[in-house]
Amino acid sequence: MKNIIIAGPSRSGKSTLAGKINEELNYFVIGVDKLAAVFQGAYPQLDIGLNMNRETTTDNIAPFLGHFLGMFSSADGRGLLPYSHGSVNGNRFVLEGGYFNFDRISPVLKTYGIENLKDSFLLIGLVQNKKTVEGFVSDFKKHDTQDDWTYNFNNEELRAVAEDAVSFSRSMSGHLEKYGFTIYDTSAQRERVLDRIIEDIKNGW
Repeated sequence: MKNIIIAGPSRSGKSTLAGKINEELNYFVIGVDKLAAVFQGAYPQLDIGLNMNRETTTDNIAPFLGHFLGMFSSADGRGLLPYSHGSVNGNRFVLEGGYFNFDRISPVLKTYGIENLKDSFLLIGLVQNKKTVEGFVSDFKKHDTQDDWTYNFNNEELRAVAEDAVSFSRSMSGHLEKYGFTIYDTSAQRERVLDRIIEDIKNGW
C-alpha cells in the first residue's frame, strides 16, 4: 500500500485521522508541525517554525519535504543528486500537516522519478469549508486544552484566528484539488467522516 499524505488547515482532524490510520493500518505517523519545531530549534536561520509566518514556513520547509518524500517513496530511493545512493525501505508512513506547498515540493519529487503525487501516494485533504467564523470560535471554546496555542486567547483573538481559518481552508482546498487530493469536509460529524476515510482506504480507495 502507498504512503499517505494528509493535508489541510488547523483543527480539521489531520492528527486524529493519522492516529486512526496508525492504530488500524499500522502506518507510523510523521507530523509536519513537529518537523517545523525541530527546524526552529536546530536551524532558526532557515525561518521555519511553528506559529511563525505560515507562508514563509510553508515555502522554506518545502524542499526538505520534497526530498524526504522522494527518498522514502521512490522505487529505489534514488534521486538525481550525485550523493544519493542505495535504496531506502521501511514501514509505511503517513505524513500529516498544514505546511505544504506542492508547487515547490513537486519539482523536487521529479528528481526521484515521481511525476505525479497521486501515482505514488494516497492523498487525503481535510477541510472545513462549511464552518463559519462563529462555528470555529465555538469549537475553540469548547474543545481547546492547555496544549492548544489558542487556549488563553480572548474572544477578539479567537475571532481573528477563526477568520483566518475560514479563508485558509478555502484557499487550501483549491491547492489540494490541483494536485489530486481526495477532499473530505469535516465541518460536521467529524468522527463519522474520519471513520469513512479509514473504510475507503481499507477498501482500496
